[in-house]
This record gives sequence, C-alpha cells and structure tokens, in this order.
Amino acid sequence: MLLKYHALILLSIAGASAQNATVPGKFHVEHPTLLNLGFEWPITGDANRNATVTVKFRKVGDTPWRDALPLVRLGGERIYRDREHLDYTVPEGFAGSILNVQPGTEYECSFVLSDPDGVAGPATQVVRVKTRTEPKAHAGGRTLHVYPPDFNGPRQEPSFTGILQAYYGAGLGDWSVVWERRAQPGDTLLIHAGLYRVERLDYVDPMMTPFDGSMSLTLKGTAEKPITLKAAGDGEVIFDGDGCHRLFDVMASRHHLFEGLTFRNTDVAIFAGQKEVLGAVGLTVKNCRFENIGFGVWTEYAGSSDFYIADNLFIGRDDRFRLVGWGGRARSPGSPSWQEPLYKSHRLVSYYAVKVYGQGHVIAHNAIAYFHDAIGISTYGTPPSDPDQRASSIDIYNNDLHMMNDDFIEPDGGVHNIRIFNNRCTNASMGGLSAQPVFGGPAYYIRNTLYNVPRGVAFKFGGKPAGLFVYHNTIICENQAGGTAANVHYRNNLILGRDDPERGILRVGNSHSINSSDYNGYRPNKGAKAQYVWFAPPAGQTIYEPKSGDWKTFATLAEFQAGTGQEKHSREIDFDVFTHVPQPNAAKPYAVHHAMDLNFQLKPGGRAIDAGEVIRTVNDDFSGKAPDLGALEAGAAPPHYGPRWLTWQPFYR
Repeated sequence: MLLKYHALILLSIAGASAQNATVPGKFHVEHPTLLNLGFEWPITGDANRNATVTVKFRKVGDTPWRDALPLVRLGGERIYRDREHLDYTVPEGFAGSILNVQPGTEYECSFVLSDPDGVAGPATQVVRVKTRTEPKAHAGGRTLHVYPPDFNGPRQEPSFTGILQAYYGAGLGDWSVVWERRAQPGDTLLIHAGLYRVERLDYVDPMMTPFDGSMSLTLKGTAEKPITLKAAGDGEVIFDGDGCHRLFDVMASRHHLFEGLTFRNTDVAIFAGQKEVLGAVGLTVKNCRFENIGFGVWTEYAGSSDFYIADNLFIGRDDRFRLVGWGGRARSPGSPSWQEPLYKSHRLVSYYAVKVYGQGHVIAHNAIAYFHDAIGISTYGTPPSDPDQRASSIDIYNNDLHMMNDDFIEPDGGVHNIRIFNNRCTNASMGGLSAQPVFGGPAYYIRNTLYNVPRGVAFKFGGKPAGLFVYHNTIICENQAGGTAANVHYRNNLILGRDDPERGILRVGNSHSINSSDYNGYRPNKGAKAQYVWFAPPAGQTIYEPKSGDWKTFATLAEFQAGTGQEKHSREIDFDVFTHVPQPNAAKPYAVHHAMDLNFQLKPGGRAIDAGEVIRTVNDDFSGKAPDLGALEAGAAPPHYGPRWLTWQPFYR
C-alpha cells in the first residue's frame, strides 16, 4: 500500500513537470514586408510560463549573427467585449518581429526555444526569408494607350477609350460585360492626361461602365508581371466617379498596380475585399491623389495580402478648420477645459483613408487629412484559426496625419506583428493610436509623434487587448487609457501634458500581471491631483477586471515609483527639451495646429538626452552614452513624413 502511495506521488510530480515542459508546434513564417519579418511559434505546456525564445539573424552570406528582440510569450490573455459577444483567449505560443531589415534581402534567422523544465520536440528553427521590394511595372509587357472620351488629338497605338475598353475589350451598353480581349499579366495601361468621368446614368457611357458606375477589375497578374494602370506623364489623369458608391472594385484581382492617378467624387475609390466573400492579392497604389472621397483603399477580406499603399495624398470631406468630435461632451459643462464649443457629428462623410485586413500589408509615406480615422485594420472580431487568414505582419510607417475626428491609426483587429512606426500625427479629436483590441500581439508602436489629442487618450487601448510594446514615442497630450490591457510595455517615451487641471499625465490599467513601464519622461499637468494612476493585478493573475477601489493614485513620480516598482529610471521633463514645441492650450482643445510649426528635435544637454534603455533592432544606432527619449535621436536626420514626391506642404493653413 505504501509503495502504491509513493507511485501516485511520483505520477503526480511527473504530470506537473510535463505541464511545465514546453512542446513546440509548427513554426510559421509570416508574409515578409519591405522592412520587417514576422514569426509565430505555437506551443503547448509551459504552464509556469518560464520558456523563452532567443532570436538571431544575418544576411545570407554574412558570417556574424545579430541579436534581435526575443519572441514574445503569448497565451491565456482573455480579450472580450460583451456588447458584441466577443470572447477570445489568446492561444499559447510565441510571436515576434525582426525589425528594421533591408528591402529585397534574404536573411537567415535562428530561433532557440529554452525551458528549464525541458523541451519535448525540436528546440531550434533556422529559416531563410527574403524581404519584399517596392512593386514596379513589368518592363517587358505590352503598352496599351488609354485616352479620355473627349480626346481628339493623335493617338499612340494600340489605343483605347477609357480603362474598361483597354482592360477587357468591353463595349457600350449591354456589351460592357462582354470581355473578349482581356489584358495579360505584365501589360501596362498607360493612361493619358484628361478627365475620365463616369457617366453612370448614360446607357452608352463612353467609359463603358455599367449602371452603378463601378469599374470592376478582376484579372490576374503575377508578382513579377503585375497589370499596371499608370499615368502617361503628359498631364494629370483624373478619375471622377460622378457620385458613385464604388469607383474601382478590385476584390477579385491579383497583382494590380495603380500609379500617378487622381481619384475623386466617390464614396469608395478602390474597394479590395469583402469579409468572407473575396479579396485582392498584391494590390499596389502609389503616387496617387484621392480627393472628395469617403474611403480611399478598403479591404475586409481575411485572405487579402501583400498590399503596398505608399506615397499617396488622401484628402477627405471633413471640416478643415476645426476638430469635430463625434462622441459628445466628456466633461461637466462648467469644466474650464470645455469652454470652447464642442462641434460633434455622427455623420461619416469620410471614414478611413486606408483600412485593411489580411497579411503582409505596407501602408507608408502617405499624407492623410480630414477623415474620421486615417489608417486602420478591420476590427473584424475573433481571428480565423488559419495563420494565413489573420491580420498579421502589417507595417504602417512614415505617414503624415492631420485632423481626424476620431483616431490617427487603429490596428483594432490586428493579431500578430503589427508595426506602427515613424508616423507624424497632429490633431485627433478622440484618441491617438489605438488597440481595440489587438489579439495577442505583439503590436509595436515605435517613434511616432502625437500632438494635440484633446481627450488626452494617446494610446487608446480598449477591448482588453494584449501584447503591446510602446517604444520611443513623443506624445504631447496625456496618456489616459480608459480600459485595461495585458502584456503591455512602455519604454523610452516622452509624454507631456497640456496643464489640463482635471487630468493627470498617466492612467494605465493592466488586466494581466505581466506588464512594465520604465525609462520614460513625463511632464505632469499643473494643478491636477491624480497625476499618475496605475492598476496591475497580483503576480500570476492572467485575467482580471479591476474594481474602482483597485486603482492606485499618485501625486508625484517619486510616489509612483515607490508605490508600484515601475518607472525606476524615468524622470520628469518639460517642453524645453525640444527645439520648438509649444505647449497646446488646454482651454482651447479644438484649435487646429500644424506639424510644420513644430520641431521635435531634442536640444543637446537636455533631460531627454542619453536617458533611455537599449532595445535591440530599435535603437542600436544611438549616439552618446545611451539612447535618447522620444521619437527622435538627437543629431539624427528626422524621418521623411508623407509622400516622397511632394515638394509642398499639404496641410498648412
């Protein structure tokens, strides 16, 4: 009997050990972008969460390896929103990015899984991955010359009137859907200057469009031989939708490239995918103008992939002279911060400039103004289980964003490896950069500047998101996140308040005991009593909804440091750390500011210099004793925000 008892004890110990040992699953390489690589590695076991994955990489052919950020341990975080019946638990595993690599380059990447309790399976993965390059027209395909309906001059041959005649060989009236002479992979439709206005109520519209005025492009190019629709360079090419709902519908297409065109007078300029129906692959839109539109480029389809939306100018229909919030008043009428009238509207005249779902998308160097939101990932809901059907490996960078009624960037349906970096964001009525939610992450928010978010919500983390990494941002407003999030980490940020007497500088809630914040610079709001507000559950707690009494409030940074153990290396700073960044007037929250009036470069010798923490592949190139705080390293060239072809400032007075 005693031997049987000991055997049961040994079996129990073995079972516990087996639960703590890690069993690796199938390693997954996400769609590469131009500048970053993403990876996922599901596991089972590791109940005590002490497994790690170290990452090294090198160019193929190089000898030395470089250290990258370790993969992020995910799993068990509950993401829920009762109103929409959303309830999702992040699966166990690891995910992460190798950041800041070079386009068109093949890399060898090594991943080593370690666990003190043992690894039951292959503990090392070595893969080769090549980054993408900017898509370009195929040099060896046919050139099809397209002219507007009213063109009367000499033509280059072969020539066509309007897009659909060149693309399909479509005819007039009922014959618009007869497609007997289709474009081929590698063809370029060279579109000559003029006005291409859809006459959608004309039975024999010379543009060959059907009754709804939408031009549906369904053909299939390849990555090497895209079908290109490109301005000929002899003057502006304008596609006018005559008020139609969708101007171009490309949701059945593969590898199409739009370049140098102007789109206007339509609700949706380029529609590229409907949820659970169909989507596009390899869509490129670059060097284009969008004006008087409700939506620029839009896909909701989970299988849409590898978009490149870059160097475009998007001008929406919203108010150009004041921020128009849509959420109503958030304060009592007597609050001094709300003396100026709050103009509000629930009408969406311009929704998003760009909204996507799927994998491998790049949204870069665009200038966007006068929309509800500038850039977003579809909120979508519970992510598909297939890793090739989720919103992962998406880059949003070097965009110039001005005047949003809601938020600047909303990666609200993102799953893994969402990378938001080097964006310049000025004037958003409701919030700055959101995660409502992100389904496990990591989502990286790196070196963004935010100026003037009147509601003081720099990072709008709602819906219980998980896996958020906030590095090197410069924030000129408060970070008053309303909800709680899991596995969130702040490093090397500058957060400066506007002296709003009813708000402190920081309010952060954590629904998971894994969280951290350090090496940040804060300028508290003068007159505010609850300057730093923080909640974190006890160690080992993975799902927790705080009650009102759980929040800890601190009047000073020193009290915050002592009371939480966070921010040990953080410091208080002021506006004098910058070359020229005026303090916004908290009493006039809806005044309009212009990015060209601001200079976020750090002054030498200030309190933000050499005050940061080294973060691999993020700030390896720092100068001085340590990285500087905020978005811009002192002495380094500032990023180029917005389209690289613009020689004038698009949003200035």
